[in-house]
Amino acid sequence: MATLPHNHLIAVPAGGPPEELEPGHDEHRNPGTALDLDWVESVRVNRSAVERRAASLSGRRTVKKQWQAAWLLRAITLMDLTTLSGDDTAGNVRRLCSKARNPVRPELLRALGVEHLPIHTAAVCVYHALVPTAVEALQGSGIPVAAVSTGFPSGLSPMEQRIQEIHASVNAGAREIDIVITRGHVLTGNWQALYDEVKAFRQACGHAHLKAILGTGELATLRNVGRASMVAMMAGADFIKTSTGKETENATLPVGLVMARAIREYRERSGHVVGFKPAGGIRTAKQSLDWMLMMKEELGPDYVKPELFRFGASSLLNDIERQLDHHVNGRYAASYRQPMA
Repeated sequence: MATLPHNHLIAVPAGGPPEELEPGHDEHRNPGTALDLDWVESVRVNRSAVERRAASLSGRRTVKKQWQAAWLLRAITLMDLTTLSGDDTAGNVRRLCSKARNPVRPELLRALGVEHLPIHTAAVCVYHALVPTAVEALQGSGIPVAAVSTGFPSGLSPMEQRIQEIHASVNAGAREIDIVITRGHVLTGNWQALYDEVKAFRQACGHAHLKAILGTGELATLRNVGRASMVAMMAGADFIKTSTGKETENATLPVGLVMARAIREYRERSGHVVGFKPAGGIRTAKQSLDWMLMMKEELGPDYVKPELFRFGASSLLNDIERQLDHHVNGRYAASYRQPMA
């Protein structure tokens, strides 16, 4: 039996002490700060240094054997399991919610010795029209529903309409709202407009957590990514998120490093904590490990917990379950062995 060390999920490198999975949904919020334009304009990014650091993360040896299995189980608990397709139906969403409740086959959990742990995804993310279906399907699970909003994915709907979308999703039961910023505000350096926009979205969310999608693949420079991150946090974003998943370029480690370091600087200067969500293009177990290692090394162990770190994921879960199957059985199972439900 391929049990994990101490039967606990971990969020530390190989050889480190285990750390239990903590249930529950953190209610801590980022209240935001006043817009500080001097701070925003002072943001600088050394692209060469960032790219070297990113390459070192993906090029190193990663955790192995039972420690890797434990990290991958933790990765599952960090997922916003997502479906954002034009052909989404109520049936698709119900199957997704079933998978969110039980993301790993029971026989694998028993073989790993972790069947007693509350292993489920962090959230389920859907379009607004399917929020009521997801809320009903997840009732009693403790898994929140996240809704994409504000004219997703372009973010170019009239402001009043975008605010109404947020209200509608919150009223339908969404506990997290993934908004998209107007990228034009970043590209023209209109930081006041970006701040006012995100602050209005934050107010409309009420008690629901706000994740601000920056659309980093459309922001032209890493410096713009850093400055947009800072303004969104000043305006009260609870998470900053890389991408909609619809851009040509989505989550990359260099972009992630810039955003993680902006989170660290904001925390050090304001005392407020903000989460991070890379989304788009993260499809393999190895990629998830690279991101988790980056977050732990840049921001500390609290940033490999669902309260402060999420993956926007659709196909990632399938590859992680195949890797766990290999750990237990010594071979890779076919994809159909990991059905959606």
